[in-house]
Amino acid sequence: MLPIRRAEELLATLPGVVSAKIVVSDAGTVDEIHVLTTSEYTPKQTVRNIESALIAHLGMRVDHRKISVASSSEPPKPRETPIDPALVQAVAEDLTRRRLYFEDVEVRRSRSRGVTCRVTLRKGDSSFVGEAEGAESERARVDLAARAAIKAISQAERGERTLALDGAKVIDAFDRAFVFVGVSARVGRESALLTGSCEIKESAETASVLAALDATNRWIAYGR
Repeated sequence: MLPIRRAEELLATLPGVVSAKIVVSDAGTVDEIHVLTTSEYTPKQTVRNIESALIAHLGMRVDHRKISVASSSEPPKPRETPIDPALVQAVAEDLTRRRLYFEDVEVRRSRSRGVTCRVTLRKGDSSFVGEAEGAESERARVDLAARAAIKAISQAERGERTLALDGAKVIDAFDRAFVFVGVSARVGRESALLTGSCEIKESAETASVLAALDATNRWIAYGR
């Protein structure tokens, strides 16, 4: 769920940076950042600029040891369309302010309450928590994780939009397992069915939360 493409575009606007490439792990975290720079800036300066830019504009914290800097004596090729740093900053800040990111999912079991799923999401500097409980089963856990995610999303929206989970299920496709989520969304008199999916890698519960975010994030970010 990280804004990798926007991060690469942001890094390309930094002083001395010719090109930037971010490598993401299977878990969705930043594994490596590779940048090519001109020789007028030292690698140490570039690393500091990258760390500061990612935190300030996108809220992304990256260990400096994951940043690799290579220098070139050749002058950078002129861009066909100059990038306005102020516009990049404005767009990045606006989307970061609106977009929700996955932080944690916790599954607790008890004899009396069955299974309780607790989901934590982040928007900017704020965290939002949603909980749902039900019977113990693999299918129920997927549904509970999505339901808890929708509750956290609704908290973040402060009642501006009404969201309700239509359903969540595991489907097999292309020799892989995915979680598919359907969400009913309403703003005023307008309603829409939002859908999202995510391949199961870490756990079915994590994939369910990410599928719920996949269904709702673009709709929330662009006010639709």
